[in-house]
Amino acid sequence: MAHWQLQHAKQQFSRLVDLARSEGPQVVTRHGKEVAVVVGIDEYRRMGSDGGAFKRFLAEAPDLDLLEIDRATEPAPVVEL
Repeated sequence: MAHWQLQHAKQQFSRLVDLARSEGPQVVTRHGKEVAVVVGIDEYRRMGSDGGAFKRFLAEAPDLDLLEIDRATEPAPVVEL
């Protein structure tokens, strides 16, 4: 991943976006620390979608209401700060 100083990224924003689309994520730094990543829209959509796998995972989970869980009946201790 390429690294861009924030000031340079602002000056060359069009190039930054083009490189994010063609070469992959571009890291933006401020005072030497990584503060942001610019990615192309295709990569962003790919990262944000699992094709419904997580939703299917939850839907296929066992019925938690059927679990027998023993819980303490006394109140929780008070924690003083």
